[in-house]
Amino acid sequence: MLTLVPELVESYAVTHTTAVSAIYERLREETLASTAAPQMQVGPLEGRLLMLLARLSGARRAVEVGTFTGYSALSIAEGMGEGGRLITCDIDPVNTAIARRYFDEAPWGDRIELRLGPASDTLRAIEGPLDLVFIDADKGGYIDYWEQLVPKVRSGGVLLADNVLWSGRVLDPSDDSDRALVRFNRHVQADTRVDHVMLTVRDGLTLAVKR
Repeated sequence: MLTLVPELVESYAVTHTTAVSAIYERLREETLASTAAPQMQVGPLEGRLLMLLARLSGARRAVEVGTFTGYSALSIAEGMGEGGRLITCDIDPVNTAIARRYFDEAPWGDRIELRLGPASDTLRAIEGPLDLVFIDADKGGYIDYWEQLVPKVRSGGVLLADNVLWSGRVLDPSDDSDRALVRFNRHVQADTRVDHVMLTVRDGLTLAVKR
């Protein structure tokens, strides 16, 4: 599991957080066993945070950019409550096939709609107002996704972006993904439409609220 804090501290935090149901544990194990980059999956601590933020914000309409095997989508949808609707998008039919199975199994999986295709195309077709959005996809696309989503989020709505510390490489960027995240972080910092905080949860999570 990718995290910026010591493993024992992370484990302690997880132990003192509301436990996840068995479906999350099985999804985590299958992702570790059958995908080439299991570190792309959010961990249980971040998953519970996503669930609570969806609940605290009273989210009824949400969008996720980057489904992977579905852990974060399940977390958000669980927090939305009955009648909530999450649109999650990705371009990978193999990893999202795993997600679909778990969506079908989860009692709250009917709140999730998976759309396959380029994220920019999917986002253009979505109308606001949105209550919550979560960006966790190709790093070079973060600014584009942010700019498409911010105008569609309601005042008081929540925006989240994952991997914003990128294992600390944002401090000394050396490749395209590193530099893309540095640009994104500066972009958010300068965005007067939101109030935001960068959290050191797992690999860095930016939490913003639309003004």
